[in-house]
Amino acid sequence: MGGAAGGLAAKVLGGDRRAAARLLSYLEDRDPRGTEAYREIYRKSGRAHLIGVTGPPGSGKSTLVDALVKEYRAMGHKVAVVAVDPTSPFTGGAILGDRVRMLDHTMDPGVVIRSMASRGSMGGIAPATYQAAVVYDAMGFDKVIIETVGTGQLETDIIRCAHTVAVVTMPGTGDEVQVAKAGLFEIGDIFVVNKADKDGADATRREIESMLALGSFPQGWRPPVLMAVAVEGRGAKELSELANAHREHLQKSGRGKEAELARARHVILQELAESVRERAEEALQGPLASLVSKVAARGTDASSAARELSRAL
Repeated sequence: MGGAAGGLAAKVLGGDRRAAARLLSYLEDRDPRGTEAYREIYRKSGRAHLIGVTGPPGSGKSTLVDALVKEYRAMGHKVAVVAVDPTSPFTGGAILGDRVRMLDHTMDPGVVIRSMASRGSMGGIAPATYQAAVVYDAMGFDKVIIETVGTGQLETDIIRCAHTVAVVTMPGTGDEVQVAKAGLFEIGDIFVVNKADKDGADATRREIESMLALGSFPQGWRPPVLMAVAVEGRGAKELSELANAHREHLQKSGRGKEAELARARHVILQELAESVRERAEEALQGPLASLVSKVAARGTDASSAARELSRAL
């Protein structure tokens, strides 16, 4: 391993948070300086429990994550939070709300919080999200919580990053319909009805349980439905226990190995797609610009333009 990359990897593995922040910035920017260091760090990962928290906007995901961090810290776990924030359509920068909301943890040496820009990802997570989880895993954080951007749509990439996925909803807004439309019933290992002190909470729970009753669970894990009031910390302990129970189930059933293979396949193809996109943009700047004009002028369609560029590449 090269000198600079080797030094960066050694610092990260030694617990240097500034070095980790620099590496994650490299990875987010797809800077080659991060590639070699990450390769070494990846070999040291694989021990942490990766927990995804997703669901419609306004459901209280960040408040629940905050309460979950407190529970895990009380148990003695080291916790990393990777909070994926919306990207500004004007600046391309992240709206770093999650870091602001979790300021109580900033002085705790057993907690680290990293906000990442969604960078236009339609899967609810940033392209470098999994890499960030791997970095914190290798650094010795045994619980890594990944909170999605909260678009309420197409947040299914989280199943390829996390071992355990908690889907958060709340009463009174028809969120169970949003959850069904977003395909989150297919990826949830635990369902949380947050703001359970509000009217309609029991009805929301019954609706979710009714939808789950229509499913089949060949792997032997039927997703539980948990009631929570995150602002009061209620439900966080139960969520931590259910998440731990799910990971134990994965290990005992052998499902964890299957999921690891699926995760590896997903991240390889994701990286391949990104690399091809970058190569295409660099190699086909002229033809791309010409076809952009033709598509905008309705001279051809996007599919035909893409096929033409693919042949040229």
